[in-house]
Amino acid sequence: MRQKSYDGTPTLYIVPTPIGNMEDITIRALNILKSSDVIFAEDTRETLNLLKYYDIEVPKLIASHKFNENNNVEKVINYLKEEKKVSLVSDRGTPGISDPGYALIKEVIKEGFNVVCLPGATAFVPAMVMSGFSTDRFLFYGFLNSKSSKQKKELESLKQVTYPIIFYEAPHRILDTLNNIKEVLGNVKVVVAREISKKFEEIIRDDIDNVIPIAHTLKGEMVIIVENLPKEEIDISYEQHVKMYIDLGYDSKEAIKMVAKERNVPKSTVYNAYHKNSSSNH
Repeated sequence: MRQKSYDGTPTLYIVPTPIGNMEDITIRALNILKSSDVIFAEDTRETLNLLKYYDIEVPKLIASHKFNENNNVEKVINYLKEEKKVSLVSDRGTPGISDPGYALIKEVIKEGFNVVCLPGATAFVPAMVMSGFSTDRFLFYGFLNSKSSKQKKELESLKQVTYPIIFYEAPHRILDTLNNIKEVLGNVKVVVAREISKKFEEIIRDDIDNVIPIAHTLKGEMVIIVENLPKEEIDISYEQHVKMYIDLGYDSKEAIKMVAKERNVPKSTVYNAYHKNSSSNH
């Protein structure tokens, strides 16, 4: 499906709004909001405050959040069929980026209407740029699962990523999440950026071991960036690796478990290699 964004086709406009400083909005975004017939908003109160701040006459406002987004699809489609100018905003930032928006966008595209997203505020881009980590490649992951066991599984699946990974996190979960990152990925270098674009913006750059003790003091919305550099290749055999830990005083069971975790392979792989080679030496 090919979209010519400015061919006159009725359009759903995705409008980024300030994430902190109220001046973080483009002139174009303000003009789109001024000329909209209807605005679908994650929180109509937040949007009302923004419109009043910029002295924009309030058009029709309709709440569209994660609990009713699917129910709004038909409303949006009908407005577009009537050739109304329709905009979508979230509380802060860009709709669809860890915010509601996907369901509406998908269905509008399916119906043959245009979707135009304006460039604008989002938290992870300034956080990534300010991190000091390489920006050649990075992975935006968004929110990890709030359940610790599932979160660890997600982190395990990211162990092979060899460039920075960006997470969003709420302040009441920041300590648990950092502890889980440390457990799965080790003492990695991290950046915690909080209150991006607000008066109390703060960027913490350090080893995760040094960030965990102060995590409970951090307030506001958080962006966590894990540097995740390539791991050094281990060029010794599984058997030699296990024996190295046995020489350090661990029993074979503990040593096998440690090698499997360190090399990100099943314990059975290390167990079989160790015992096969050990038995062949007798």
